[in-house]
Amino acid sequence: MRHRKTLKTLGRTSAHRKATLANICSALIENKHIQTTDAKARVARRMTERLITLAKKGTLHARRIAFQRLRQKGAVKILFDEIAPRFADRKGGYTRLVKLGRRFGDGAPMAVVELIGFEMAVKKQKDKQAKAEAKEKKEAKKGKGSEKVQGEEHSKEAKGIKASKDAKSERAAKESKKESKKEDKKVSKKEAPKAAKEEKDKKKSTKDKIKEK
Repeated sequence: MRHRKTLKTLGRTSAHRKATLANICSALIENKHIQTTDAKARVARRMTERLITLAKKGTLHARRIAFQRLRQKGAVKILFDEIAPRFADRKGGYTRLVKLGRRFGDGAPMAVVELIGFEMAVKKQKDKQAKAEAKEKKEAKKGKGSEKVQGEEHSKEAKGIKASKDAKSERAAKESKKESKKEDKKVSKKEAPKAAKEEKDKKKSTKDKIKEK
């Protein structure tokens, strides 16, 4: 029997339970708004309110105790520098718990825990997240479009390279033909006087033979 035992074990060992609550409370302090099961939400709400009361002292000893509970320096800094000054004139009731009904699947009762007075901060965070997601989608679409354009450009460049290569080869062939014709003409010009001398020599030789006869 659990008579006069107010500790909620949450079906965990002491080390596991402390780590779970430290993570939940740190998430609540950093995000000002979390969604979890009703049992964990109640325990985390109790622990968070005690930490906020402790943070109002603002002493080094209080910071060390808070770090011992939360185990995260960032959460402790937000707790002492941002949340505690906001609740300086408030004597309790720093959080709000709203039930959401049962979760699909296992039917566990769900709840939302949020810090009072930070509703606008939660809305701003959601707006930032929505804008970031929209930017990522736009960038993804642009990336796909740019890939298509790059593919088309590469294909055009390849076609242009092929056409330029064909044109260069045609020009080279024409130039080689021109050079071969020029060489043939030069050779024919050089060989023409030799052929004329040979014909003259032949004629002279025939004439000499006729005279001898």
